Amino acid sequence: MDSHILEPTLYTVKAVLILDSDGERLYAKYYDETYPSVKEQKAFEKNIFNKTQRTDSEIAFIEGLTVVYKSNIDLYFYVIGSSHENELMLMSVLNCLFDSLSQMLRKNVERRALLENMEGLFLAVDEIVDEGVILESDPQQVVYRVALRGDDVPLTEQTMSQVLQSAKEQIKWSLLR
Repeated sequence: MDSHILEPTLYTVKAVLILDSDGERLYAKYYDETYPSVKEQKAFEKNIFNKTQRTDSEIAFIEGLTVVYKSNIDLYFYVIGSSHENELMLMSVLNCLFDSLSQMLRKNVERRALLENMEGLFLAVDEIVDEGVILESDPQQVVYRVALRGDDVPLTEQTMSQVLQSAKEQIKWSLLR
């Protein structure tokens, strides 16, 4: 039997990353020891950001890994798998994460809103991927489960009150100018 043939595995995701528009880490979850130290992880993140920030494609092969990515306003979302991983599987994780966050943040998927809702992000990623195994690809299910796991207050309601508060502050500051 050929030793190059790889056995199928459920462990498809090596990492989920969210970087800001400067390439700085906002969220990173690594599921294996490909990059064991924070220093190696940050170097990898800088490398993928530099190679993907100005491109329109959605897939890259960097450092022997398959990287699928998407950017929105001031955020860059990455899902990383091995070089032989199915890009469509990785893309389903990426789209599920982005669409879940989009619903949770009322389509306001940008740095500030994300930082104000990090708990929701952690819960969403945990619902989508566990130890590198894809559990869910339906954003409706993810949002529903995150709301159940929250403090019995759906994240969308929390977010709405935060949006109203932010709007009030902006109006106040524009009147004071």
